Amino acid sequence: MRYLLIGWLVFFNVGCSVPVKQLALHDFGLPVSVAPQQSRALITVNAPTWLWDNRIRYRLLFASPSQVNFYGLDRWIASPPELFEQLLSSSDKTQNYALIVKLRNFEQQFDAPDRARVILRFFVEAYSDNKKVGTQEFHLQQPTKTPDAAGAISGFTDLAWQADEKIQSWLAGL
Repeated sequence: MRYLLIGWLVFFNVGCSVPVKQLALHDFGLPVSVAPQQSRALITVNAPTWLWDNRIRYRLLFASPSQVNFYGLDRWIASPPELFEQLLSSSDKTQNYALIVKLRNFEQQFDAPDRARVILRFFVEAYSDNKKVGTQEFHLQQPTKTPDAAGAISGFTDLAWQADEKIQSWLAGL
């Protein structure tokens, strides 16, 4: 009986000393700050209801392509539309256009258990003097470095910054 009691105490201590993983919050990195005297461009990001959530989405295309899954211990610090708007608003190269960005897809997709990619699809409408001067669709994707939450976060960060560059290039051509 004594050995059983000692065994239970050891088991209980080991079980209670295992560190519990904490929820990790992520963003796209530090945006370039705009000088205080410089006015920020008017940028609005719209998205479907399901994208106004801070969970990181993924799909297992090889197993269940219609099922949306979420990582349990990793979250965005804000919803993807909010993060995307913050990143785009931090840019000082919007060429004095007001922009409406319509975010359509923002998820990680697994083609196989060991192969994933991130997808970012959106439309941009540019306005000058309250007149629409252009509309452009952007569809960006890239393989993730690792098929997990860390790969998704790194991939989305890269895509968000690429999106900003592509929008700036498009605006320069208007």
